[in-house]
Amino acid sequence: MEPFKALVVDDEPLARERLSRLLQEAGCAVAGELGDGLALLQWMQQPCDVDVIFLDIQMPGLNGMEVLAELPQSPPVVFVTAHSDYAVRAFELAAVDYLLKPVFEDRLAKCLQRLGDRLIRPLSPAELKALLPPPLRFPIRAGDGEIFMELEVITHFELEGERVWACRGLNRFLTRWTRLAEVEHAFPEDGLLRIQRHLLLRPSMVKGIRTTTLGRVKVLVAPKMELTVSRGMTHRTRECVREASPVRG
Repeated sequence: MEPFKALVVDDEPLARERLSRLLQEAGCAVAGELGDGLALLQWMQQPCDVDVIFLDIQMPGLNGMEVLAELPQSPPVVFVTAHSDYAVRAFELAAVDYLLKPVFEDRLAKCLQRLGDRLIRPLSPAELKALLPPPLRFPIRAGDGEIFMELEVITHFELEGERVWACRGLNRFLTRWTRLAEVEHAFPEDGLLRIQRHLLLRPSMVKGIRTTTLGRVKVLVAPKMELTVSRGMTHRTRECVREASPVRG
């Protein structure tokens, strides 16, 4: 049997290097290593000459699974994750396999055996979309009632008195929260960052960052919409923005 050609997609360099090494030790050829969903999208626009993609599920920016779900076809996929809840969803489809981090040789060997036995097949876009977690939503006030807003469109949250506003650039929506701590508690995995006592930023929505003539840092979250970062959070904000929006080149 010809050795498998594998593509490894993971935003964590050490995890990516470890899996590539284990694959090579198992006799596989690693055709490439990618660090985010955008790189995967660019790679998939070229002729696809791999037998399997080992895909990290949670990556900053463009999610790898979301990329594949929008493509007409892709090779078989093995999901790599540190979160077992994704594995439960994955095994609702019999043709899917997954690896929990950290990956070990014996578990990888079973995965490769399943691949060799053709028990892992390419998934259709509809099947991949079925594996995506539902969007995170929260209620906002609308007249006498409430409607639900998706977290992914929100750039930041702002506290005024005892009211928390969800902001989409210049547009603001009144929530039922009264403290920013409640927002942080509601979305612990989103990476929300307190850049001012009254401002909670979603780093993944930052379009740009600059230093003013007074030495303060401002982040651009929408056209004509900048937020000023407190001096104490300047370094941490720069780090989080880089992690959420990796730049290549």
